[in-house]
Amino acid sequence: MAGKAISIKKIAHLAQVSHSTVSRALRNNPRISAETAQRIQRIAAQHGYHPSLAARSLVTRRTQTIGCVVTSIADPFVAGVVTGVEEVANRHGYSVFLANSKGDAKRELDVVRVFREHRVDGILVAASRLGSEYVPHLRKLQIPIVLINNLQPGDFINSVTIDNLEAARVMVRHLVELGHREIAYIGDESGDQSNRERLAGYCQTLQDAGIAMRSDFVVEAAAGPEGGERQMEHLLSLPARPSAVFCYDDLIALGALKAIRRAKLSAPADISVVGFDDIFVASYTDPPLTTMRQPMTAMGRRAMGILIELLSRPFEETRTENWHVKVSGELVVRESTARPQKTKENQDATSQQPTPASR
Repeated sequence: MAGKAISIKKIAHLAQVSHSTVSRALRNNPRISAETAQRIQRIAAQHGYHPSLAARSLVTRRTQTIGCVVTSIADPFVAGVVTGVEEVANRHGYSVFLANSKGDAKRELDVVRVFREHRVDGILVAASRLGSEYVPHLRKLQIPIVLINNLQPGDFINSVTIDNLEAARVMVRHLVELGHREIAYIGDESGDQSNRERLAGYCQTLQDAGIAMRSDFVVEAAAGPEGGERQMEHLLSLPARPSAVFCYDDLIALGALKAIRRAKLSAPADISVVGFDDIFVASYTDPPLTTMRQPMTAMGRRAMGILIELLSRPFEETRTENWHVKVSGELVVRESTARPQKTKENQDATSQQPTPASR
């Protein structure tokens, strides 16, 4: 429709409802019935209505925007989390702005402050390097913050994370049940809290199985495939190499697999390899990678859901609440794990021994 843009007041008159009902219907507020919302939205579309975000912001003191701080948009884990965040944000009429922290604590806090200056309504931080250090900043920032997979020790006031300890126990138990006793761990030197928890799960499971932990089998790698490749080369150079390796994440596992191939060995025939996350490429590696699936998209949805709940109430009311949510991982067994070679040989030898003659 040409001419002057239609107002909410005019839409309310045409739909014979109140201004507030029109405003809620245009934001898909669940308090408005689907039939009424569709009728109002149809009238708005027919008359070419476009909401003024600036005007709405002046009235509501909200910008309908969320800031999301991530370590890197190239990280497959981040991609899964952001997908879940956007699903819930869009459903509630919020736009999501992304910014990289590059895994640096100072930069992370700087990004959060910039988001606040741009008047975002709330902030999500994936793989935070600050964690509980945000607590003293909250009163000054006056904005709700939810962390996703917090990497720093201490419980932050609002967070969603995987149960790293139990997930690591499940993963190492899988290797032990296959018959492995020489199991190494390649951690992430920048993983902080999550790395400590996964290492603790590794140590506990070995202890439960009566397997002595070898200090030379525990190494830390720089993040990414290159770090995994270098540390796998080191483990393969040991006088007695491990029969299985638990990697902090799938990217480190990719590097470990490359190092094994270059050493003219193969997985899992010579050494079993497991990862963590179940990123997109995990099922396309050679061999396909056994890993611990993090419900990345579900974690993003949950974190955004908590933020929506916090935004529905006054900040002071929510400032001291504790939304600390732990989710479970899922073991995904593929072709990079098998019984250790010596176990196969022993079992083959046993099966070839003559059976006693029957009397």
